[in-house]
Amino acid sequence: MATLTTHKPVRLMESDNQRKNSNRALRRFLRHRGAVFGAVLLVFVIGYVILGSLLFSESYANFNDTSRRLQPPSTEHPMGTDNIGRDIFARTVYGGQISLMIGFLAVTVAVLIGTTVGVVTGYFGGWIDVILMRLTEAMLSIPTLLFLLMIANIFGGKVPQIALFGRVFSGSVVVIIVIIGLTSWMGLSRIVRSLVLSLKEAEFITAARALGASDLRLIFKHILPNIVAPVVVSATLGVGGAILSESYISFLGVGVGAPTATWGNILEGSRQFFEQAPWLWVAPGILILMTVMGINFLGDGLRDALDPRSDKSA
Repeated sequence: MATLTTHKPVRLMESDNQRKNSNRALRRFLRHRGAVFGAVLLVFVIGYVILGSLLFSESYANFNDTSRRLQPPSTEHPMGTDNIGRDIFARTVYGGQISLMIGFLAVTVAVLIGTTVGVVTGYFGGWIDVILMRLTEAMLSIPTLLFLLMIANIFGGKVPQIALFGRVFSGSVVVIIVIIGLTSWMGLSRIVRSLVLSLKEAEFITAARALGASDLRLIFKHILPNIVAPVVVSATLGVGGAILSESYISFLGVGVGAPTATWGNILEGSRQFFEQAPWLWVAPGILILMTVMGINFLGDGLRDALDPRSDKSA
């Protein structure tokens, strides 16, 4: 009974401190006008691609009718039609779902690799640090866009279509997710490594090690919880970069292929009609701009909100 009475107030104090820190971070976030604006933009974009799918089916978005090709915006087609008569509004809805999915999944891959490499190199050091950091530097020296184009061109058409949740996806979606994830982890790994190097010498880590805590316990119970904030911020900003990367390579013709639409390959289809039919690129271009701006503003706000030393009231 004495043990229970001793530990209960400590747990309550820890819970109370966590609640106070969360409330403080939320207040800092809400005071950051750019972050709130970014969140509103993202809510709009996500609502657009979700609610839009209730208005149109994917088969309608992929249906082509050459008799209505290159029609300007009208009441029937609010964003016009493309060069083979597909409705741009419906295409941007389903294309947005794939672009956002690629962004989030590619960043998930990058965060898993970058965090793992950063923690292992920072905590264990020695020859592991030397080998993995040289690999990281080698990856950083490769021009990312050129590497993306080369790998996408080699593997893009070799993965069969995937049926998932009643939808058919081009196999190139998986290729693009993996490629972007494998070329985006290096910066995060260096950030995590520097944080771990300083954390592992902290007094609470030394005390836990003296009490017999294993390396795995130190990493998962003490180090990882203390690097969550910068990892979250980096991941948030990485989503915007991943969406842009997909748009680049799709615009250059080696990205996600038919029948799957993305904002990038919708833009790619507008290249030949840039002046003749500007509505082909305006809608996906604005949606990409809104998404990346929203993510960057949100990431900036999260950085200030999650930094305990920040008292910024932007």
